[in-house]
Amino acid sequence: MSVPFLDLKAQMAPLRSDLDAAIARVMDNCHFILGEEVTAFEEELAAFCETRECVGLDSGISALELALRAVGVGPGDEVITVSHTFIATVSAISFTGATPVLVEVRPDTYLMDPASIEAAITPRTKAIVPVHLYGQTVDMDPIMEIAERHQLFVLEDACQSHGARYKGRRAGSLGHAAAFSFYPGKNLGAAGDGGALTTNDPELAQKVRMLRNYGQRVKYHHDMLAFNRRLDSIQAAILRVKLRHLDAWNAARRQVAQAYARRLDGLPIGLPQAPEECEPVWHLYVIRAADREGLQHRLAAAGVDTGLHYPVPIHQQKAYPEFAGLSFPVSEWIAAQCLSLPMFAEMTDAQITAVADALAQATQDAAVPSGAPVTIRR
Repeated sequence: MSVPFLDLKAQMAPLRSDLDAAIARVMDNCHFILGEEVTAFEEELAAFCETRECVGLDSGISALELALRAVGVGPGDEVITVSHTFIATVSAISFTGATPVLVEVRPDTYLMDPASIEAAITPRTKAIVPVHLYGQTVDMDPIMEIAERHQLFVLEDACQSHGARYKGRRAGSLGHAAAFSFYPGKNLGAAGDGGALTTNDPELAQKVRMLRNYGQRVKYHHDMLAFNRRLDSIQAAILRVKLRHLDAWNAARRQVAQAYARRLDGLPIGLPQAPEECEPVWHLYVIRAADREGLQHRLAAAGVDTGLHYPVPIHQQKAYPEFAGLSFPVSEWIAAQCLSLPMFAEMTDAQITAVADALAQATQDAAVPSGAPVTIRR
């Protein structure tokens, strides 16, 4: 059996009539830019995330960048985040003119280690960007305590955690603001690019609304130099349809993850661990393997598609030569061994079994992946 890494057609097929109707509404009223569909989606996503405000944007990276700009982050400032993440987390900081300061992740969850933050704070530190990677949530309480002591802004990178909960609270409501991406492969994905910012701060939300729309409060009255980072009305209409199904899809992903955990137990691979305080949504199911490339090749030969998230940590990327020489042993260890298995809400039991059987066959006589290296706190 061939198992795709992601099957968007299986998700879209049962929604087709509702999606067609949503798109037709926009085509009929011709409100293509910041129309009623965007306003309605903002209200619905804010309610879903349990926040007062939501601002629709064109991408997750715009949500990250504009949130930081809105609180005055710029040249001369520093923003703390992690090396084990997608580059948008860090490049959004760079685009403000601020300096990204990288810290280590935890070896059990692969998420920001709150214990690494204090040593990275300097008089120039202005914000912290914890990343809710793979559909988990970072341990936010100690981060918020650190931020309060040092008067720092906390921006959740929630681009992979739509609907996840931390101690009962939704991702997107845990920091001072949060950024979401609606790239098509996300748990809540558009039919193109899209993003949003959530917050309980009306002034911050208003500032981001102006930053996304040429600095306008009123049309042709520009209070600041700003950008065109608006969410398209058609994408908002599509997202409104899909948002109604998100909790059910996330519950199905948790069932897939539970089935994986049962069927892969005992194999010479490292299985992902969800934090105890988190209700994950399993955007990705990332295992570790000592011979990651060899395992990926053997799974492909068996018809199982896989992904790599992320094989090169930020401090080793060519785009960031200023990080050359830095060492983050845990992030490097994860990057060298990580392998993402097929994960989507519509996975059948037969597909899960096929993946498990292929892994069992592919890991015969394989070496057990190494343990996490010892990290010296910076």
